[in-house]
Amino acid sequence: MGYVDAASLSYVLADSRELFSDVSFRVGEGAKVALIGANGTGKTTLLRIVAGDLTPAGGNIARAGGLGVMRQFIGSIRDSTTVRELLLSLAPAAIRSAGEGLDRAELAMMDTDDEPTQLRYADALAAWGDAGGYAAEVLWDTVTVAALGVPYDRAGYRAVRTLSGGEQKRLALEALLRGPDEVLLLDEPDNYLDVPGKRWLEERLAESAKTVLFVSHDRELLARTATRVVTLEGGTAWTHGGGFATYHQARTDRHEHLDELRRRWDEEHAKIKALVVMYRQKASYNSDMASRLQAAVTRLRKFEEAGPPEERPREQQVVMRLRGGRTGKRAVVCRQLELTGLMKPFDLEVFYNERVAVLGSNGSGKSHFLGCSRAAAARGRARSTAPRSRRSPTPGSPGWGRGCCRGCSPRRTTIRSSSSARWSTCCGAATTFGSASTATVRCGPCAATSSTRRAISSSAPCRAASRQGCRFCCSSWLGPRCCCWTSRPTTWTWPAPRRCRRAWSPSRARCSR
Repeated sequence: MGYVDAASLSYVLADSRELFSDVSFRVGEGAKVALIGANGTGKTTLLRIVAGDLTPAGGNIARAGGLGVMRQFIGSIRDSTTVRELLLSLAPAAIRSAGEGLDRAELAMMDTDDEPTQLRYADALAAWGDAGGYAAEVLWDTVTVAALGVPYDRAGYRAVRTLSGGEQKRLALEALLRGPDEVLLLDEPDNYLDVPGKRWLEERLAESAKTVLFVSHDRELLARTATRVVTLEGGTAWTHGGGFATYHQARTDRHEHLDELRRRWDEEHAKIKALVVMYRQKASYNSDMASRLQAAVTRLRKFEEAGPPEERPREQQVVMRLRGGRTGKRAVVCRQLELTGLMKPFDLEVFYNERVAVLGSNGSGKSHFLGCSRAAAARGRARSTAPRSRRSPTPGSPGWGRGCCRGCSPRRTTIRSSSSARWSTCCGAATTFGSASTATVRCGPCAATSSTRRAISSSAPCRAASRQGCRFCCSSWLGPRCCCWTSRPTTWTWPAPRRCRRAWSPSRARCSR
């Protein structure tokens, strides 16, 4: 059986900051030890030191037994890695080296089919067999059937990026828990797993005889599997000898003990400083006190060099703000949404201020569904922020009378006039009328702000229109254009033609005429 023994480990970052120091713990044979701590305290770095990927600034690591490591990035692989390459990276070092040599020999055979290349390929096959490669392929077949439901010969050269995050995680865990390694380092093994997958992981860890050191933030997994808990906080580590059920009380007692040690240190520090002040005052008029003053100063210096005890770690205050802006009663609406090959068409309505959980097995399309929703929201924002065209539609065209104001309803606006009048859209140039032209205007509701409506309504054309029953006017982004609407067609006589000489802004009551 294997074990891991860490003694007085310390690590310094590239910018000379000390990440942690004096970290000591032991993972005994067959133990399931959880490594926990806040984000950024160095849990992954500590696992990489134990795995031999990083060199600590101080301390040493003692380890026995074969070592299997599951990296944190498994579950988010998006490169060209295949299933075979992933399984090979999780295999023991001898199989991994022989497999890489066999891959190189096969590529050389594709390019050159001469006798020396064939001999090198034969040697690579022999080395692969001697290292246990064929036995590993039998194991990989069991792993792929259990995790993916297909045999290894069909899944071996499948791209890992085509698997969901949970399927990638399950594949790696199956390979490590069924493999020959006696010591496992698992960095957040429960990430991406669905609820049945988490239950499976808890059962496999509990019944496994392997020595496991794992990082997790899942309280259920910690409570069901961890026999000891190592905590990284405050730049160091401490070990709780029991399970996670008694961990919180042990942590509270430890923090209270640290507070008591700090209180005693502060009292002793203040006492020694007061003693130095007293002897300094007496030495000013009594030379016999000089030796006592020197002894007190030396005592204070050594006391401060030893430093205060470990400080109580700062408690995290995490507050989530999920307010957002209220834009409507229904936030998400899906009509006959179908994910081809994953789920049948379905309808969904999510109302404002609801909290909806999306559940499903790994590979059922949860992330794909959220990605579709995110893409639809992005397209909606792009449409809402797209600049409107400044080109005026010609009378009678499909765009005639539509979109003349910022925020106006997209309902079709119809404008009819007598033959003696010539109209342009209210988004175009200055409108020209006959001296006594009449027209009937029916516009859609306008969503302009009240201040904008008040400013526009002060203009002479809008005042004349309001006397005929028009409710309000709104603005074009090219200048003041009367765009009135009524509940029924209204006819009025427009005043003489006028043209704006200056750009209109909502701050002005009216534009210069």
